[in-house]
Amino acid sequence: MGSPRQLIVEPTDRALDQFDRFGAKLTIMADVCEILKFQEYEKLTGKDRFFFQAIKRQMERAVTTGHDVQLHFHSSYANATWDEGGGCWTQDYAEYHLASLGYERIKKLIGTGKRFLEETLRPVKPGYECFVFRAPHWSMHPSPNIVRALVENGIRIDTSVWKFGRYDALAHFDYTKAHSDLVPWPVSETDVCKRDPDGRLFEFPIYSEERPIWTFLTPNRVYRVIAQRLNPLPNPDTMNDATSGGSGAPKKGSLASKLNKAVSSLVRQHPWKMDFNQCTGKQLIDGLHRVEARYGHPKEPLPIVLIGHSKTFTRHNERSLRSFLEFVRSHPTRFSFGTFGDFEPEQFRAATAA
Repeated sequence: MGSPRQLIVEPTDRALDQFDRFGAKLTIMADVCEILKFQEYEKLTGKDRFFFQAIKRQMERAVTTGHDVQLHFHSSYANATWDEGGGCWTQDYAEYHLASLGYERIKKLIGTGKRFLEETLRPVKPGYECFVFRAPHWSMHPSPNIVRALVENGIRIDTSVWKFGRYDALAHFDYTKAHSDLVPWPVSETDVCKRDPDGRLFEFPIYSEERPIWTFLTPNRVYRVIAQRLNPLPNPDTMNDATSGGSGAPKKGSLASKLNKAVSSLVRQHPWKMDFNQCTGKQLIDGLHRVEARYGHPKEPLPIVLIGHSKTFTRHNERSLRSFLEFVRSHPTRFSFGTFGDFEPEQFRAATAA
């Protein structure tokens, strides 16, 4: 819940401003299904209630000033309707998990998003191309339909996978056995985690490691947890019960099982993404040092993909990120900023993971 000005426009403007000061490059993964709904509302009512024009100007600014805009969307918004009385968008949760939909539906959604970005941005940047995708909720499982649909739409790079990541709710995936945590690979049509030397889609994974639980105790992660608690997703168990005649009551575990789960969480390693919203600047710098120690400086640069989200780009986050951006700028012989367009995917066809 919240205004697109507060959750998209204002924080992304601040991110672009900050990145510009340090010569850094930001790729906006535009949530196209949502943006198209904002445009539709403006056309139907004549009112730009959801700041479509500001979002459009922001994307135009990005591609004309050295940044980039590529394709992302939440498919549950494709059929969303505006509830005037409730003051909110009602999403279609039957389409929440994009990768589980049929091939033709996935192909259509991806094609619509790609066309929108190219028709919107080519007038201000001739030659602009939409060729990178990030799946809703990171989920590229099951892979066959979504990989095929991406390839058929001319998408060459996916950047959804983060090694060790797992999720099982309205959407689900298991990236435990992903080919690499960093080195891109040509994707198998049957499983995005597997490398196929003949694959036509390349995975540029979000960099991740396994780290102890206390690594995650940063102010911005706590803020995000609270935000998620205040705005929970529908409970899939409740949704299933509603269609099968069940009560929908949550199942309560025993105190012993909860204690065992808590202890297990403390002692095991957890997937830690290079998330510039939720990590401190120092954590990001330390992450770069670990990547450097493992991979060195190969002849062909390796992409270290970081992730972030506008709605959690707080003022505190902005201050914390400054040290990371300054560190990268101050070590140009070791690290540099870039976008996906700075890499030729084919150079990774024969690459192996470390």
